[in-house]
Amino acid sequence: MNATRRQLWVLAALTIVWGLNWPVMKLGISGSALHPGTYPPLTFRALSMLLGLPVLGAALRVLKVPFHIGREHWRELAILALTNMVLWHIVVIVALASLSSGRAAILGYTMPVFSALWGVAVFGDRLGGRQWAGVGAAGLGVLLLLTHEFQRLSGTPWAALAMLVAACIWAWGTHRLRRATMPVPLLTIVFWMTALTTVVMCVLATLIESPRWHLPEAHTGWAIGYNAVGVFAFAHAAWFYLARTMPPVASSISVMLIPVLGTFSGALWLGEALHWQDFAAVALMVAAIGAVLFRR
Repeated sequence: MNATRRQLWVLAALTIVWGLNWPVMKLGISGSALHPGTYPPLTFRALSMLLGLPVLGAALRVLKVPFHIGREHWRELAILALTNMVLWHIVVIVALASLSSGRAAILGYTMPVFSALWGVAVFGDRLGGRQWAGVGAAGLGVLLLLTHEFQRLSGTPWAALAMLVAACIWAWGTHRLRRATMPVPLLTIVFWMTALTTVVMCVLATLIESPRWHLPEAHTGWAIGYNAVGVFAFAHAAWFYLARTMPPVASSISVMLIPVLGTFSGALWLGEALHWQDFAAVALMVAAIGAVLFRR
């Protein structure tokens, strides 16, 4: 369960990029008091992927990573793309319009709890006392942060439920990725999962949102650029690296600071209210990370 120095640096960068992205996405599709106006969410995501995919491809070229995946592995690749990216990105960007950025992040990052349960129930993982304590602390942190959201969520129950289902499927996908048998570099898998997700997102955006298409405002364009470079050219590759090189519970619990950062940055940038539960959750998240990452 111990993390190397390289994994910790990757984790730190991933936490910052993904944590700040929650209010960035909210700003891009819903605007704010200073930047009013909405933008079609699926189109927002499709444009981010269309811009980010060439950057990721260029990185593979520079690093001399091969693009080829044998036809016998296409089915496995499709399953990995569906469970790790396609469903997650569709649900998140649509549900985010009905939730605050911080609370959407919290709901999405119930994934570590689902990951631990999948591991024990299906994949034969055995957790020690510290790991169960970490899972419990993370779960308690999520419950604390949701305490003040029950009234708000009652108006949009589909969004909350969809986020939880997406987190559960993502947790399953993390286990599948860790056990993937494709004899190709990880970056190759990441590129083609992103490419498949981009195709699906473009088709859905065209079918559902084309009547609402318009040129994005400056703040939306900035948010699209942030997602293209930060999320699709870096963060996904970083996450899949951690998911494949660390035990499932360690890799998933280690990202629990992301919703904390998303909650506080959303409060700072978008004026979303904070409560004592937010501060208590910070301590619980840090305790959970320490329980699963570091030596006794």
